[in-house]
Amino acid sequence: MKILVTGGAGFIGSAVVRMALERGDEIINVDKLTYAANLDNLKGWTERSGYAFEQADICDSAAIARIFSEHQPDAVMHLAAESHVDRSIDGPDAFIQTNLVGTFQMLQAARGYFDTLSPERKDRFRFHHVSTDEVYGSLGEDGLFREDTPYAPNSPYSASKAGSDFLARAWSETYALPVVTSNCSNNYGPYQHPEKLIPVVILKALAGDKIPVYGKGENIRDWLFVDDHADALLLILKTAAFGETYNVGGLNERRNIDLVRTICQLMDEIHPRPTPHEDLISFVADRPGHDQRYAIDASKIERELSWKPSVTVEEGMRRTVAWYLDNEWWWQAIRQQGFEGQRLGLASKEQEHDG
Repeated sequence: MKILVTGGAGFIGSAVVRMALERGDEIINVDKLTYAANLDNLKGWTERSGYAFEQADICDSAAIARIFSEHQPDAVMHLAAESHVDRSIDGPDAFIQTNLVGTFQMLQAARGYFDTLSPERKDRFRFHHVSTDEVYGSLGEDGLFREDTPYAPNSPYSASKAGSDFLARAWSETYALPVVTSNCSNNYGPYQHPEKLIPVVILKALAGDKIPVYGKGENIRDWLFVDDHADALLLILKTAAFGETYNVGGLNERRNIDLVRTICQLMDEIHPRPTPHEDLISFVADRPGHDQRYAIDASKIERELSWKPSVTVEEGMRRTVAWYLDNEWWWQAIRQQGFEGQRLGLASKEQEHDG
């Protein structure tokens, strides 16, 4: 299958590209190469037969229409998005532009291209819109997000993704574009940008710096290893029926503070220091509007597509910590571009406090 992947130089996108190429698919990687994209994520893969790269903005309708026309994909995996909640608090404009306007332009280009296909190719074509569980809002102590859970986004990021989900649904219902949608829980693993929680903790611990934990660290997330997610995404793209939506979860709920302590214990084991890494934990001002708990009901994808996650959070965290320790070349190159793990997303200047 020839798959057009938007955001294929990003964290999840590059995992999809690597896995798809390994399985024999052809890839057209469309990426604007913003700060969060990194062609080093595909080092050793871009020379493979069946790989093509197009540096383009998904908001550029002419460029996207040209790419569809020239490459003639069999399917689209739409992953390109601004995705960091803290950045959305500081600057929501880019999230509205990329996640809403960009998705609109992708749907329009796909619709125009789809109309040119033969009936046989139309039957095989899919537009997979990849989204997040954050569109559902926040859970209390009980319950799980299901595919029919009402949307209640609480951040500029999740609101922009919720809007893009509705656009995808509308183009499916109104124009019969064969859209499938997935909403995933928090991803982690190798090649994740150092602004995200897990890489922040690993690299702060490695440097012996204070490890920031928002609020009291009691917010709960379900953690999904990125290769498990890539596997689910490709399965949905190739087998899901037109119009279906699937929630993809790792079935690994953890409080943030417990996750951080797990990483500290792994660092004690793999890269010991005179005192435990847990001593570096520092509780800081919480994120405005911080959702309390996310948890996915992934029973539909298991029941209908026979998929379930294969990597436990314990195994995945060990693999992730080891990867960052073994691949300093990758994250140091990002830091040299000006990223030093600085705090983002505070609506007001509040004092941090040690704990």
